[in-house]
Formats: sequence, C-alpha cells, structure tokens
Amino acid sequence: MTVLKTSMRNFLAHKGRMALSAVAVLLSVAFVCGTLVFTDTMSTTFDKLFAATSSDVTVSAKGASDTGETTSDDGKPPVIPASVLDEVRGADGVKSAEGTVFSTSVTVVDGDRDNLSPTNGGPTIVGSWNGTDARTMEITSGAAPEGPDQIMVDADTADKHGLELGDEIGVISVVGTHTARISGIAEFTVTNPGAAVFYLDTRTAQRTLVGGSGVYTNVNVTAAAGVSDAQLKKNVLAELGGGYKVQTAEETAEANRKSVEDFMNVMKYAMLGFAGIAFLVGIFLIVNTFSMLVAQRTREIGLMRAIGSSRKQVNRSVLAEALLLGVVGSVLGVGAGVGLAVGLMNLMGLMGMELSTDDLTIAWTTPVTGLVLGVVVTVLAAYLPARRAGRISPMAALRDAGTPADGRAGRVRGAVGLLLTGAGAGALYLAGAADRAADGSLWLGLGVVLSLLGFVVVGPVLASGVVRVLGAVLLRVFGPVGRMAERNALRNPRRTGATGAALMIGLALVACLSVVGSSMVASATDQLDKTVGTDFIVQSDSGQLITPQVVEAARNTPGLERVTEYKVLDADLTTPDGKTSKGETINAADPTYVEDLRTETVAGDLADAYRPDSMSVFEGFAEEHGLTVGSQVKVDFRDGRTATLTVRAITSDDVVIDKGAMYASIATVAEYVPAGKMPLDVLLFASAEEGRQDAAYRDLKAALDDYPQYTVRDQTDYKEALKDQIGQLLNMVYGLLALAIVVAVLGVVNTLALSVVERTREIGLLRAIGLSRRQLRRMIRMESVVIALFGALLGLGLGMAWGATAQQLLALEGLNVLDIPWPTITGVFVASAFVGLFAALIPAFRAGRMNVLNAIATE
Repeated sequence: MTVLKTSMRNFLAHKGRMALSAVAVLLSVAFVCGTLVFTDTMSTTFDKLFAATSSDVTVSAKGASDTGETTSDDGKPPVIPASVLDEVRGADGVKSAEGTVFSTSVTVVDGDRDNLSPTNGGPTIVGSWNGTDARTMEITSGAAPEGPDQIMVDADTADKHGLELGDEIGVISVVGTHTARISGIAEFTVTNPGAAVFYLDTRTAQRTLVGGSGVYTNVNVTAAAGVSDAQLKKNVLAELGGGYKVQTAEETAEANRKSVEDFMNVMKYAMLGFAGIAFLVGIFLIVNTFSMLVAQRTREIGLMRAIGSSRKQVNRSVLAEALLLGVVGSVLGVGAGVGLAVGLMNLMGLMGMELSTDDLTIAWTTPVTGLVLGVVVTVLAAYLPARRAGRISPMAALRDAGTPADGRAGRVRGAVGLLLTGAGAGALYLAGAADRAADGSLWLGLGVVLSLLGFVVVGPVLASGVVRVLGAVLLRVFGPVGRMAERNALRNPRRTGATGAALMIGLALVACLSVVGSSMVASATDQLDKTVGTDFIVQSDSGQLITPQVVEAARNTPGLERVTEYKVLDADLTTPDGKTSKGETINAADPTYVEDLRTETVAGDLADAYRPDSMSVFEGFAEEHGLTVGSQVKVDFRDGRTATLTVRAITSDDVVIDKGAMYASIATVAEYVPAGKMPLDVLLFASAEEGRQDAAYRDLKAALDDYPQYTVRDQTDYKEALKDQIGQLLNMVYGLLALAIVVAVLGVVNTLALSVVERTREIGLLRAIGLSRRQLRRMIRMESVVIALFGALLGLGLGMAWGATAQQLLALEGLNVLDIPWPTITGVFVASAFVGLFAALIPAFRAGRMNVLNAIATE
C-alpha cells in the first residue's frame, strides 16, 4: 500500500511530464481500438445486408457464382429457363417462388452520358423489381417500373448524382444500350455500403441484360410456415434434380460474407500493423520519460533506500507509476478509438462507402485488447528504468550521483548492436543475391528486423559521431549557442539515441517504400518503352470486359492502322510428359499482337504461335514439362472442345508485361470454342497510321464517348495512370505511418521538456552570465533539430538499404530498374529539421520564461 501511495504521489507530482507519454499510449491504443471497431462495424453492415437480401432458398444456374456475382466471360449473366419456376413452385414446402433477372456486368449513365457507377469499387446492379428486394427497399417517391420506358433508382445514387423523377437513364450491357426514365426512387431499409442499384420490370430486364425472354438468373423461393430452409432446399433439389445451384439463405449470406472478408482482413491487419509501429515508437518515448524521471529523483530514491526501502520496492514503485500511466492512457485511448472509428466511417462516406453509426459495433474484446496492449507495453517499456532505479545505492543517491555509469554495459551494448547490424546486413546481402523471390523475401524480412534492432541498440554509439558531424555542418555557424546545443545533444548519448530511434523507424519505412514504389514505376516505364509497340490501349478501370459494340466502334475509327483484340480463356493443358495442368489460361489475340507487344523469346518466333493450331508457352512451363519448339500440347478449353496445339515459340520469363502468358490466335481458339461461349475481350489495342497519332487519339476517344466505362490511353497516359496508382497507395501508407511519426515527435518534445527541467540550475547560471532568452531558445531549438536530423539520417539510410534490397527481389520478377527518389528523400530530410523546430517550441518557450534567481536556487 505504501508503494502504491508513493507511486500515486509521484505520478500526480509529475503529471505534466507524464502527459505526452500518456498521449503516445492514447494514440496507439486509439488506433488499435478504432481499427477493430471500424472493421467490426463493416462486418455488421455487410452481414445485415446479406441476411436481408437473401431469400429462404435461391435457385440459379450451375455456373453462377455463390455470391450472385454475374460477371461472365461473354458479358451475360448465367441463366436458367423459365420452366424452372413452375417446377420449383411444385416442390413441397414452397410458399411462393419468383423469377428474377439481374446483372452486375453493366454500366449506367445519365442523360449527359456521365457514368453513375460507384467510384468506391462497389457494384452497379441492374435487375428486375421483385419481392425479395421489396423487403429491403422502400419506394419514397414515384412508383416501381411497369414498362420498358421506366426505371427505378436507389435513393443514395439519386442523391449523389442529383437524379430526379423523369430523368433519362441509359443502361449499357453486352446486349446494347437501353434508355428509360426514372419512375421511382427507393430507399434502403438497411445500410447500403455503396452499391448503385437500378430496377426494371422483369420483361425489360430480360431483354436488356440477357437479350431474350423466357429465362431468369435466379428463382427466389420462400418457405411455407414450419419448413426450415435446409428442408426446403432438399425438396427443391428433389423436384429439379441436378444441373442447378440451390442455396439456403445462410449459404448465400456466408458466401457473400467470404467475398468481402479478404478485403476487410487486409485492411484490418494493415492498420493494426501500423498501430504496432506506433506502439514500438511509443516504447522509446516511455523509456526516455522514465529514465529521465528516475535521474531527476535520484536523491529522493536515496532517501527511500536509506529509510529501509528495498530494491524491489523502488522497482515496484516505478512500475506502479507506469501501470497508472498505461491505465490512464489506455482508457482514454479506448474512448478515442471509438471516435476514430466514427471518423473513419464518415471519411468512407465521403469516398462513397456508406456506413451508419446505427451499426456501430463495439465487441467486448475491443476495449480489453486496447487496455491489455496499452498497459503491457507501458509497463514493459518502464522495466529497464525501474531496474536501474532499484540499483542506485543509498549513499550514491544521497550524494546525487545519479544512476550508476556502467562503461562495461555501454561496451556490451555497442558490441551487441554491431553484431545485430552486421547480421542484418548479411541477411540483406543474401536477399539481394537470392535466385528466387520467395527465398529472398525470407532473408529480406530477417534483414529488416535484425538491422532495425541493430541500429536501435547501437544508436547511442552512433549518436556521438553523427551529432558531431551534424554540429560541424549546421550548428557551428550559430557560434557559442550552436556549440552548447551540440554538447547538450552529446551529454547523454543513450537518451539522444533512443529519441532519434523513435523517428528513425517511421522514416526508414517511408524511405523503403519510396524506393520500392519509385523503382516499380521506373521499371514498368522502361518495360513499356522497350516492349509496347501499340499507340493506344482501351480498357475498363473497373474490370468490365469489352463489348462487341466497342470493338466495332474502334475498328470504324478513321486514322487507325490496326485494332487488336485480346481475350483470356481458361483451359486444362496436358503435356507430352503425361501431366495435366488444370486452370491454366490461354491468351488469345489477333496476330498483330506481336507488333503491339514485343515479347522476347528464348526459342522460336512468336509470330508463328499465331498460325493455325499453334501456340506459345513461357520459359518456366517449358522447363517444367520438357517442352521444345515442335512439342504438342492437348488444350481442353473450359467452354469448348479439346485441341492439340503445336508449340511454336517459348517466351522469356524475364519480362514484366504478360509474364507467364501462353499465346494462341483468336482464329485458332474459335475452331474449338463455340461463338456463343467465346469470351469478350479483356483489352483492345490500336495503332494509328503514320503521322496521324494525335488525330487518331481524339477520334478514338470520340468514337467511344458513348461508353464511359472504358478509358482510351496512349503510352503517356498509361505511364501516368501507373504512377498515380502506386502514388495513391504510397500516400495511404504514408498517412498511416504519420501516426508513428506523430508519436516520435511527442518523444522529442518530452525529451526536451524533461531535459529543460533537469538542467534548470544550469539554465539559470547561463542566463546569469549573460545568455539572453532568445539565445537560450535558439540553443534548445538547435538541440532538437540535431536530434531529429540524427534520427532522419539513420532512418533514411536504413530505409534506402531495405528498398534497394527489395528492388533486387523485384528484379527477379522483371522489374530491373533501381530508382532512388532523391527529391522525396531530400524533402523528408529537410522536413525532419522542421519537425525538430516544431518539437522544441514549447520546451524552448518554457525555458525562456524561467526566473533566473529561482532557477539558480533549484537543487
């Protein structure tokens, strides 16, 4: 009880000095709890939606997706004959059954031909208005569609695009474009995460989405009273026999849940990983805080020892303070985490993914996880300072000798740090020298961990040399004030090393990812310049296949020399060694594709692969199965017959674009796959006539203006799009890393603030002999800047080493260009100096306000 009282008194006496450490714990716990609440809320939202939109039993085509997704190779949804509806109605236990038609392989535009599809990755769904949808939708204005000239839209999409009753809507599918006017607006009675939903009457939906009548995509079945979904499924299967997919509501909901589970898990664990980095950075802050508090209370600790307190009691006293800090910071962090989750939900709403606070989910495990993590991390971080406090002898403490200096411990620390750093460097070397990316990635991970630990441990040793160099370059110009700032940073290398290490971790990751991202862009750009011979690429950024109407429009564009179609087909390949490779893909293209993409071969001529009954294979596949030019491969097309194709070329694996592709001509594939089963094009390539590139570019864009789901890009556009995609990903990662950097800045602030308190008497004496307030503040700012730059140098150097090694692994996948983004690296280094200046504002201001006489009188 005495230990607890002492700890509580010390905690309250130093509450101002504890505040920043508590904020670090708060931020880290808030990020963890916010992530858990946010992802749990997303899961709840989707679970409610899937449960509400699933009928008791659903009957669909055998080839339909378990999730109801209707994208297929031919652009049409898999269908079942209308006769199935009558058969289902005749099954035992059926209360009612209704045939529906819907598709997600569509684009919807307004009267100005602007795309109404979600920009958040959500689906665009066009279907027939039916009883199952009526359970989750309420018509708030107008009426349901009753004829071919009417369409109903969900309220979220209407609000987002300013749609009103009577507005013209165009539905573009593989069948063609159907135009109708808005007859009604319906609002979801459950949360709609971001889909755009449009409804037609059943007959119009059949013609618009499938191109005929007498078929459905689904039959929704409702069970009679007292009949379970499982029993109803058995009854329906007994009535229909085989050939159809029959699912209960639970099975449909579970399939939908799994379809979004991977996305949510990636988001969840990525955000938790960045929270872990923030916790790691926070450890340095807490270690520094308690180390300095212990040093400042040396005499107090000596008195406690002199009156009978044991080492364990002193140790427990410091750990009890850490426990209080962890509990306070964690409790506040849990509350802040809920607020952060709500903020993330609002942010997602701005991006188009609607999440309602009505579905806010706070599992009991969330606050428990936050509290346990926050408390455990804080107590562990305070263990070493507590152990040092317990080792102070009473006499040394009463003489104010401070914590015992242990030169041997410093030498051991330096040796261990160098050993870890050397081991990390060796692992990074082995990663760069690996022959396979999978093997190298293991060495890379080990090298990152060991080198990071090594730099953290050896940081105090490096601080002495690096700070002196930075002082000579940056601080000496400030005269005596600069030299004093340098000596202050060197006074306690362990403290400087720990403070700099906190900033080092975040900046190392920033530098590493910058190098990797820049190298990926540079490598892809280099490959495009070397291999792509086409002028224009037509594709859908949302992944939609290219409809025949678009191909026809492109072919009719004036000024184009050639248009190349490109399809992907699934097939099982049986090689002469008797082995069958299932689930392979054949890339079918027009023969002009050899001009559009100059792919390197290790044997044969790729142009020959486009001859009748011919194909190419990639180098790895040929080596695995002993294939050479002239070998014959049996190709069993998923939607066609089995062909025997002759290998005419073997392509190199040392490429980026179409790596691992196996080519054949569309004409060859058409001999074995029926026209009705032939997939639509994935991409379309076009090249202009000599000297007409600019005009052809404008004309091709104009020709496809009625199809906003497709984008026409020349090579410059394509490079910019690639750069933007990687840049957006990096910006998101930098945003998440900003939390760790904020915690590191708090560490610099706390270190300086406690250092000012520690040097109160010294500051008073400096003021007494003529140091002005302005000079004092400058000294503290310069000390902060040099600590920040020390951390930045270590972090950027370490991160560039990691990034360069990662690029060597990417080179095994064809990304051969190492590109160091020096503007980014330089900008981060300069920004670190401003971080140092910012961190010193409050400590420098407080130091300047000290009363000189009171400061001198301080013991």
